[in-house]
Amino acid sequence: MNKWIPAFGLLAVFFSISAQAQEVGRVISAVPIIQQVAVPRQVCSQQQVTTQPSKSGAGALMGAIAGGTVGHAIGRDGLGTAIGMFGGAILGNKIEGSPDPEVKNVQTCSTQNFYENRTVAYNVTYEFAGKQYNVQMPQDPGPTVRLQITPMVSSNQNYNYPPPPAAAPVPPPGSAPLSW
Repeated sequence: MNKWIPAFGLLAVFFSISAQAQEVGRVISAVPIIQQVAVPRQVCSQQQVTTQPSKSGAGALMGAIAGGTVGHAIGRDGLGTAIGMFGGAILGNKIEGSPDPEVKNVQTCSTQNFYENRTVAYNVTYEFAGKQYNVQMPQDPGPTVRLQITPMVSSNQNYNYPPPPAAAPVPPPGSAPLSW
């Protein structure tokens, strides 16, 4: 009896493979559906920027001290000292001069959308059992498409079901059981 179990297993595998082979449709065409898709990208560029550095203020400070000393020596009062400080600060600032401008490379970045054509699905036409069908699929199926066939009952078919079995008579309560 144990010899028959492997044979039945092989038959079951054979029938399941043959049933799967019948559930394949031949692909007639697979047309890609292409959409434009926005793809954000970071775009950077280098620019040269010239900056004017600020003065240190040392020339104005030294000029104010020197001018205040000279003004006090000449005028011997507060007004001469104030005028000397003011004039010395202006003169010291001019003597210090302007520092050379600095040139720096600065990178600026921004996000820009670029549009690309991408395949988002395929309109597939396939043939099965002598008829053509259309379906939309996420990938190109290749030369064949696997099908899952589910039988459906048509609503316009009449089925003759056998009538329900007749019920056996039930004796009234308190009476003797019926014997046949």
